[in-house]
Amino acid sequence: MSSSRASKSHPGSLVFAILFVAFAGFLVTQLSSETKFSSKGQLFAQPRFWPAVGVIGMIGFGLAHLWHQRWNRLSGELGETVIWLRALEYLGWFMIYVTAVPIIGYLAATILFTTGLAFRQGYRNREQLGLAAGLGLSIVLIFKTGLAVKIPGGAIYEYLPSALRNFMIVYF
Repeated sequence: MSSSRASKSHPGSLVFAILFVAFAGFLVTQLSSETKFSSKGQLFAQPRFWPAVGVIGMIGFGLAHLWHQRWNRLSGELGETVIWLRALEYLGWFMIYVTAVPIIGYLAATILFTTGLAFRQGYRNREQLGLAAGLGLSIVLIFKTGLAVKIPGGAIYEYLPSALRNFMIVYF
């Protein structure tokens, strides 16, 4: 590898190094409560020795990487960090889905979730959204109906007639 390529940094490496050193610092604080030091035995056989070597190495190499970066690329790093944080949107989608299932039921929540995500990803025509809804239906048919995975029925099912309510709770 040429020296110019070896010194080239990659987007996100500074933020990653900061998080890495912070996490290693947290691990150092946990060494005494998570590992033991025995007065008997050799140093290299101590239960705390090798974890301490690893964590201290993490801090040392992380700090060396930070020193190499010299904090001169922070503005470019912030843009990369925003890209990383955009992935949290899908955590929000999932949390909405998990919250909706006990309220509107697995079938409705899954179909709304798949079509909503398809729409969010830029699929706008009827065929594409219909395929997304079909995917949601097939997921329900495979897991709840076919594999009999136990997923609680939605609160909305309580408003259905008795026979239909039981059918929906068991199969959808």
